[in-house]
Amino acid sequence: RAEPKAEQLSVDLIGKNEVYGDTRHEVNVYVKVFTNSPFLVCMDLALSQETIIDPKYFWIGPDGKDLPGEKYANVTETGKLMVKGFKESMSGAYTCTLSHKIVETTTQEETEIAEAYRFMVYAYREAYHVYQVFVRFTTTHCELKSNGLFFEELRKILNSTISHLMCHITESSYKCHSVRTPKHGLQHELFVSFQVDPFAPGWEQSCHKVPDDCEDVTNRRVQQATERIRKFFQQLRYTLKHEARAVPTIQYVQNSFSVTPIDSCRPGFGKDHHTHQNCASCCVVCGPGTYSPNNEVTCRTCAGSRLRVYGAKSCY
Repeated sequence: RAEPKAEQLSVDLIGKNEVYGDTRHEVNVYVKVFTNSPFLVCMDLALSQETIIDPKYFWIGPDGKDLPGEKYANVTETGKLMVKGFKESMSGAYTCTLSHKIVETTTQEETEIAEAYRFMVYAYREAYHVYQVFVRFTTTHCELKSNGLFFEELRKILNSTISHLMCHITESSYKCHSVRTPKHGLQHELFVSFQVDPFAPGWEQSCHKVPDDCEDVTNRRVQQATERIRKFFQQLRYTLKHEARAVPTIQYVQNSFSVTPIDSCRPGFGKDHHTHQNCASCCVVCGPGTYSPNNEVTCRTCAGSRLRVYGAKSCY
């Protein structure tokens, strides 16, 4: 993912897997962890269309070291840099200086010029998804004990429905309210809420093929589980009749099912819609001076700390 200024430039870069520099400003580039970066091109798009005489390229990494010769850096003879197997610690500024000659046609006088290009490269991960579900049921009265029994039975059925996907129901609760509607007058309704969570016991087994980066696998599981629950409520009248025992006279409110994704990030990563507008949905590595100790989506500021690393989980 790159953050170019012009829309057409973005189309060109995606097709070629290349990100061009810009002498006017640094270019933000986002690389998913454990993948290779796109090629960072040591020139701007306009210069790439011109003839360049005796070009020389000098790349410096975030730690100030020359990149040619580093195992993780692939620098081509035309000055393109690919960073391989990107990790959060590789985030930072990648600077290239391009020097080349301009030869005056009539006098053959040579002039050497140099231009610097700065790329800010950030590691990112996909956010983990948990789905918040809301659903309603009509009941004969709010004070019935059977409301609680129904809720427990419902939770058991839902957990059984998604257990094979190593997902489970968490943060489940219900409240009973008196609701007046134009069609039905005053009636009592159970407002049920719960989360579809992909971290049921044994969830790590689904990540054994990609142990370091299993967000995609985990998100697919929880999406499938949420879809199964959606279908469950579509067929609820039949399901309650045949699977639940001693179910009270409680009816599902048609079309009351709603779902909202809740994102979380791994420690050391967070979301920043202002700083990383072109990767707003990503969990981007926490920058120097910030940290994230848990699965929240915010990188916190280290008060009075001179922490200069990317991906910090604490201020120490």
